[in-house]
Amino acid sequence: MPASQSRSRARDRSNVLNRAEFLSLNQPLKGNQESRSSGRKQSGQAGAAGAQNANPKERRQSQQLPEEDCMQLNPSFKGIAFNSLLAIDICMSKRLGVCANRASSWGGARSMINLLGITGHGIPWIAGTLICLVKSSTLAGQEVLMNLLLALLLDIMIVAGLQKLAKRKGPYDINPGLLDYLTMDTYAFPAGHASRVAMLSKFFLNHLVLAIPLRILLVLWALCVGLSRVMIGRHHITDVLSGFVFGYLQFRLVELIWMSSNTCQMLISIW
Repeated sequence: MPASQSRSRARDRSNVLNRAEFLSLNQPLKGNQESRSSGRKQSGQAGAAGAQNANPKERRQSQQLPEEDCMQLNPSFKGIAFNSLLAIDICMSKRLGVCANRASSWGGARSMINLLGITGHGIPWIAGTLICLVKSSTLAGQEVLMNLLLALLLDIMIVAGLQKLAKRKGPYDINPGLLDYLTMDTYAFPAGHASRVAMLSKFFLNHLVLAIPLRILLVLWALCVGLSRVMIGRHHITDVLSGFVFGYLQFRLVELIWMSSNTCQMLISIW
C-alpha cells in the first residue's frame, strides 16, 4: 500500500492539470464565483440606481443618438437622387461649354455665340421698346408696347431677385459683362436670357399676327439663345430650363395684370 500511494502521488504531481494555475479551469473556486456574483449584483444595483437618478431628458438623448448616427451614415433617397442629378447637370453643362474660352474646341465661334446672346439681353429690348413707343401713333400699338415694357421690367426684377436668393455660380469661372451688370444678371440660376426670350416669344406669338415661318423662327430663336448660354459656359442646363419656365410664368403674370388702353394713355401723358 505505501508503494502504491507513493506512485499515485507522483502521478498527481506529474499531471499538469493538477497544478494550481489550472485548478480554476477544471474546478472553479467557490470563493471566486461568490465574489463575481456579488460584484455583478452590486454593479447591477448601482446601474439601476443611476438609471433611476438620471434625468429623463438625458435618457431620451441617449436613445436618439443611435438613430441620428444612422441618419448621418444612411442618407435619404431624395438626397442621393438630388446629388446625382446635380452631378449629371454639372457634367453635361461642362461638356456643352464648347465656347467657354478661346482654348475650347469651338473657341473660334465664341464671338458669334456672344452676338446671339446679345439678342436676348434686356437693355437692347427695353431701349428698342421705348423707341417704338415714341414713334407709335396707334392706340393698339401703344397698348401692346406699354405692356411689353412692363413685362421686360418685371423680368429683370424677378430674375435679379431669384439670382440673389440662389447665388449659384456657373459651370465655368466667367465674369459677367457690362450689360449683365446693368440688368443685375450676375449669377447663374435662373438664366435671365432664357426667361426673357421665353417671355418675349410667347408675348409675340399671342399679340402679333405672324406667318407660320416667322412663328417657327421665333421659337427657334428662343431655343438657340438658351443653348448659347450653356455653350459659352455662363449657365448650367437646369438654369436655362428653369429660365424658360420662369419666362412663361412671367408672361402669364403680365396677362393677368394687363394694362388697358386708357391706363396706357394716362401713363404716356404723364411721361
